[in-house]
Amino acid sequence: MSHKHQSLDLLHLEELQTMGAGYDILRYVSLPELLGEEKDTLFYFMGRSLARKFDIKTIEDIYFLFGKLGWGTLELVKQKKKEYIFQLLSDAVVLRLKAPFEADFRLEAGFLAEAVQMVEGMECECAEEINQRIKQVEFAVVFMH
Repeated sequence: MSHKHQSLDLLHLEELQTMGAGYDILRYVSLPELLGEEKDTLFYFMGRSLARKFDIKTIEDIYFLFGKLGWGTLELVKQKKKEYIFQLLSDAVVLRLKAPFEADFRLEAGFLAEAVQMVEGMECECAEEINQRIKQVEFAVVFMH
């Protein structure tokens, strides 16, 4: 297996077509069973690793990728000196939160931490909070300087 870094062009995502149900079943049913108790940590670092595969230069690139990956519509709602707050909204997010399995957003959190780190050039970590009442996810990206 090659460990060579291969950068993926954002435009290649335009060529991919998929239906979301298969992805959701793999992600929220099969993979957690396979990964066990370490699933949250592994999903977070999978997200970080995935972000490194793309040439992300702007916050708009991150928005684009979230949409193309089927994760929802991401929006930067608050920008502080040491923290960015993002909200993730979409019908897909609402459906995942209503589904009969436990949906989490650790993959997205890891991806977002790495992507913002690439854009801003500062080490970041990200935590997510799910608001079940309004079916929305909020991400807090914290700069670690």
